[in-house]
Amino acid sequence: MLLWCLGSIAQTGHTTITGDTKVNQMVDKHIELNSRVKTIQGYRVQIASFSGVNSKSSAFALRDRFMLDFPDIQAYIVFDEPNFKVKVGDFRTRLEAYAFLQQIKDTYKGYLIKDNIYPEPPQQLEFAPDDEQSGDE
Repeated sequence: MLLWCLGSIAQTGHTTITGDTKVNQMVDKHIELNSRVKTIQGYRVQIASFSGVNSKSSAFALRDRFMLDFPDIQAYIVFDEPNFKVKVGDFRTRLEAYAFLQQIKDTYKGYLIKDNIYPEPPQQLEFAPDDEQSGDE
């Protein structure tokens, strides 16, 4: 009869991981930003998508015009390479978004999109388009 004896050796020790402190700073910044920005799933109306020469300035001009027409509705510009998209509203339901689309359809062509929305309006940050030498191609 052949017997096998298996044994285990317990090891104790201390492991230290060292890395670039900038990585930790970036992670901390990401965590802090995510704790401040509260979004939920909802709907927006996308009223335009621009690409090519002057696309950035065209998107900002449309957003500004929309905000004059509808000052109570938030408008957003999203850069989804190579397009600048103009999205409006923070609607919790598809029905709310559709009702708003019907309200603006004579002036602004658009369609509904699922998006992360702000349940409470965010502080409006002012971002002006760069001057003509911004590389807006």
